[in-house]
Amino acid sequence: MNDFRRIADRIAADIASGRLRAGQQLPPQRAFARRHGLAPSTAGRVYAELVRRGLVVGEVGRGTFVRAGAPDGQPGQALTEAAGDEPVNLELNYPYLPGQSELLRPALASLTRPDALGDALRPAAAAGTPAAREAVAELLARTGVRTGPERILFTGNARQAIAAALASLVRPGGRVGVEPLTYPLVKEIAVRLGVTLVPLATDEEGPRPESVAAAHRTAPLSALYLQPTLHNPTALTTTAARRTGLADVIHRLGIPVVEDRIWSFLHPSAPSHPATAAPRAPLTASPPPLTASPPPLTASPPPLAALAPALVHLVDGLSKRVAPGLTVGFVVVPEGRVEAVARAIRSGGWGAGGFALEAAVRWLADGTVERLVAAKRRDAARRQRLVAEELDGFVVRSDPASYFAWWELPAPWRADTFAAAARERGIAVTPGTAFAVGPGGAPGAVRLGLGSAPEPELARALSVLAAVARGGPGAGSGSARW
Repeated sequence: MNDFRRIADRIAADIASGRLRAGQQLPPQRAFARRHGLAPSTAGRVYAELVRRGLVVGEVGRGTFVRAGAPDGQPGQALTEAAGDEPVNLELNYPYLPGQSELLRPALASLTRPDALGDALRPAAAAGTPAAREAVAELLARTGVRTGPERILFTGNARQAIAAALASLVRPGGRVGVEPLTYPLVKEIAVRLGVTLVPLATDEEGPRPESVAAAHRTAPLSALYLQPTLHNPTALTTTAARRTGLADVIHRLGIPVVEDRIWSFLHPSAPSHPATAAPRAPLTASPPPLTASPPPLTASPPPLAALAPALVHLVDGLSKRVAPGLTVGFVVVPEGRVEAVARAIRSGGWGAGGFALEAAVRWLADGTVERLVAAKRRDAARRQRLVAEELDGFVVRSDPASYFAWWELPAPWRADTFAAAARERGIAVTPGTAFAVGPGGAPGAVRLGLGSAPEPELARALSVLAAVARGGPGAGSGSARW
């Protein structure tokens, strides 16, 4: 019976026309059923269909709301200058610095020689090349992870490394413990693999070991997926004591872990001097040269892979360190699991490109990656100062070394409503619902990706968002009875 789909089509048309606006609440399902003379089960199917189409979002204990979507033709006080301009994108988070292309070019010159290019254009195996394994092993050693090169496998990017690690560990129907806010693509990977994500209790020190044990008692966990350093989206770094507690519980229960360290280069594990305040620079000032010394940073605790190497699959990559357009991901696997993960990489078609792998080897060997990391640490620190200045007085969770910030919105804002209001003004932000796992209430927060927009544009966008937040949800959003 397709009657419920026809009703959903009418509601979808109201949303598309603007009669139902982003953030507007739909009636409770029972009220909707009475209004339209439907059985409650049919009303439930209508709402489920709208959720499936991505048009509405349900918030436990609050109701069902129209999702944030594309601008409806009412730009308001738009930051973009003309209709049709791309929004200021604070969703994507790919830091790319002025002058970076000039730094990357020299290593590519030798790669384009006919003899070298011929080798680079061949397919790369999951094990990469001996030179690639040695280069990555040296990179990891500088971050507190010492591993034999034979335990390193390569993928096209870190997302594929996560997918391969999970696919090798969890069968369809299995359970994976995660932070209650997690990387959205892991939610998609879980759907494709047919596994269930189980939210773990987390506090200001990180995931709680007793929550892991409790979830495992309820039904065995096949694996954990964790981001202990600069967690996306909250920028939380799990404390040393909490990492030790987590290592103890996973050892005791024998639960394998996928440790995502894609942002850890900004907050290194290697010893360093205590953090000091960096000098403020004018927002329009040119970035410092890429070869300048990095600011001193406080070292983060050792990775879980150093505490439990027999169980932890460490995932990292070069897209954030270098550039999103030429990426390499890699995973350090426990002894005895190399072939299982390599098989998952092959079956998923997730292998690294030969050209990208050869370029990565050269950039690692000649110090290019190290110089880019130093420059991006300075860049992230400047952008965090902009957040502190423009969002002063709001509740913002972040880290001075992070390229993102988690903004807990003031009442009565909801995440999707605020994201819609921001988009009407030419700014794209990510609502907290994109990160939420489990049936709990949707977080009233948005994530701000700070890495993609130029600094002056970022400063203006933050200023506009602050004004929107202070003004509250606008009146006149319209209502519809259908």
